[in-house]
Amino acid sequence: MTSTPPGRGGGQSQPPKYINDFSKALANEVKILLAEVGKLRDEKRALQFEIAELMSIKAKHSSAEGMYTGWRPPPPAAIEPPPPAEPAPPPPPAPGGWRVIHAPHVPKPRKQKLALPAAPTPAPAPTPAPPAANMPAWAQWRPNPLLAPGTAAGPPAHTVVPPPQRPGIFGRMTPPPK
Repeated sequence: MTSTPPGRGGGQSQPPKYINDFSKALANEVKILLAEVGKLRDEKRALQFEIAELMSIKAKHSSAEGMYTGWRPPPPAAIEPPPPAEPAPPPPPAPGGWRVIHAPHVPKPRKQKLALPAAPTPAPAPTPAPPAANMPAWAQWRPNPLLAPGTAAGPPAHTVVPPPQRPGIFGRMTPPPK
């Protein structure tokens, strides 16, 4: 007597269509990848064979004081010296790499005939305090008070505010699960 798994009836049902489509697409991808792996294996085998041939040639040349005994040079009478060649004329010089680029013409603004009202003169900037003569050079530096960080609403620049204390290494502790 056989038992069926719970939730299934006695008859077999067809899997959904999307599973069949996915299985077919996956099978096609696997076929393509297997073909590529086979091609790479063949290329590897060919390269290994070529390396083995080169190593055997090297072994033949390295024996007998570096002379390969299977090849003999032609007799000296058969070798003719090449005719003397005329020296080739030098190539013309290459053009320079620098190029002159002319700026585009920008017309100057015309002066208006109407007189503009004079702008108010700004207040003179505060001058830094004179350096003390007996202080080292790094201690004489003073920041520009006009460029000081901080605003009138925020804390002064020389006040350091420590970060808030957090219990635990990684921040606030969470309550244990119930």
